[in-house]
Amino acid sequence: MPRAVREQQMLDAAVETFARRGYRAASMDQIAELAGVSKPLVYLYLNSKDELFTACIRREAGSLVTAVRAGVRPELPADRQLWDGLTAFFTHTAEHPDGWAVLHNQARTHGEPFAAEVETMREEIVTFVNHLIGNAAREARCDPHLADREVAGLAHALIGAAESLADWANTTPGVSAKEAASTLMNFSWAGLENLMKGERWSPSAGR
Repeated sequence: MPRAVREQQMLDAAVETFARRGYRAASMDQIAELAGVSKPLVYLYLNSKDELFTACIRREAGSLVTAVRAGVRPELPADRQLWDGLTAFFTHTAEHPDGWAVLHNQARTHGEPFAAEVETMREEIVTFVNHLIGNAAREARCDPHLADREVAGLAHALIGAAESLADWANTTPGVSAKEAASTLMNFSWAGLENLMKGERWSPSAGR
């Protein structure tokens, strides 16, 4: 079997094991057994448990970012681009629940350098969403007081909500990717539209 194919087979086994057992409880013996190879071969290809886990994070992060970008057609209006991007995000996380568990639940809770790998992926998606919101604001000829920092904050908030919603959708039977995307669009887009028109929320007098 070619090395590249064998390595992907090992990574598949590692992602499943890390997702279901957790990083600390997962062992190289378990991963090797699931992959159908010897433990020395896993070490030969991927050197150590830390490096194997890092390789899993990088592969799953790259796959998720690629899926989101591929789902968006830049010729469409900004709201449709966001809808398509969210649908692609929730479709991918639903189809790869172990990969999502590695990224969102395991890598982020075991310190550096694993958390940094995930943050790199997250920043790439935030930048992408930031661009979409900025385009939407320009299309709407929005409130000139909608500052770049505020747009960036909205992008971070939207991605945080998407991450939480993906966890919920993956553990709630019957929730489709389109339903999850629709939930987030209904939660966020109406508010974004108002904000772009200069219609801002503020506390009522006396609060």
